[in-house]
Amino acid sequence: MANAYGLVSPSVPSLKRRISPNLGVKRSGFCLYEGFTSRVFCSSSIEGAEKSESARLPRLISKGCKLVGCGSAVPSLKVSNDDLSKIVDTSDEWISVRTGIHNRRVLSGNESLTALAVEAARKALRMAQVDPDDVDLVLMCTSTPEDLFGSGPQVQKSLGCKRNPLAYDITAACSGFILGLVSAACHIRGGGFNNVLVIGADSLSRHVDWTDRGTCILFGDAAGAVVVQACDNEEDGLLGFDLHSDGEGHRHLNVSFKEQETHNEMGSNGSVLGFPPRRHSYSCLQMNGKEVFRFAVRCVPQSIELALGKAGLSAANVDWLLLHQANQRIVDAVATRLDIPSERVISNLANYGNTSAASIPLALDEAVRSGKVKSGQTIAAAGFGAGLTWGSAIVRWG
Repeated sequence: MANAYGLVSPSVPSLKRRISPNLGVKRSGFCLYEGFTSRVFCSSSIEGAEKSESARLPRLISKGCKLVGCGSAVPSLKVSNDDLSKIVDTSDEWISVRTGIHNRRVLSGNESLTALAVEAARKALRMAQVDPDDVDLVLMCTSTPEDLFGSGPQVQKSLGCKRNPLAYDITAACSGFILGLVSAACHIRGGGFNNVLVIGADSLSRHVDWTDRGTCILFGDAAGAVVVQACDNEEDGLLGFDLHSDGEGHRHLNVSFKEQETHNEMGSNGSVLGFPPRRHSYSCLQMNGKEVFRFAVRCVPQSIELALGKAGLSAANVDWLLLHQANQRIVDAVATRLDIPSERVISNLANYGNTSAASIPLALDEAVRSGKVKSGQTIAAAGFGAGLTWGSAIVRWG
């Protein structure tokens, strides 16, 4: 019979006879079942011995998923390196040589991150020719929601999804969009969902110290979205993935929770000291750039190679390398280690800076709409950052 994860227990002889000895479960979720590739096994509960032997077999989900639409949105305010040099000790040359960044977009005035996410989502739905009422799930990948309880439901509401589909946030900073893609695939393959909207959106400009030239020069705000749609297994567009995290690296990149200094502590006449608790807020973003660089150039190529191996591919099969847009030096170093030439690397870092969870879908949308990325091409995408978290996905566009 099947266990809680839908995997077959070897204690059932009849199932052992029916299931190919090639069955294998890997971190990527790939399984082989008598020649068919799938990712998820589901099984219904067995109520009594009167059920036939065939009823005990796991129900194989052969549904695939593919990326069918993308969209993006950025704030109207453009901040150049020269603009930054007026408020912090830096220059266009100093920033561009070290990072590859020349401009970034920053939320201002009445603009909101939620509105950017909605705009990107609408563009993705239009390209995919999917009506908002046909959306089954909204995944809002963000670490900077405009409500502590999450922004996903507000995006769903603004899109006008009348069937009230589930919407929730995924918090994994710069790795968030990759996690959103994998989560969308799991919902489609194992949950019967048909259209999943994956949005990457962040506004780190609200969490940086604009007097710290080591961090304020890097970040910008944006939103990007894709529609992941159910399809026949033969058309499957998520070919392999690899995901990791290491909390030990948290000290190198974080926006930590801290107590405010002011505190009206209750007296000691029978009341509890330290109550009510102090108000808390988040500190500005803290980053050890050298350590994050070392982490990225070491772990990201390994992750991409693992994902390619699970997909049965090599770097030579990759049409485009699409990395989280953190620093051009990181992008170049990873491409070199994978032996992928620069003309097959997607980068828009110069215009937008590091937009966290938005960076991959933003760059993808520009590449698709410009005609650079064409239907059927294979993309190796990887996100990495705070947590520390990192992950890769091998996808086929369209």
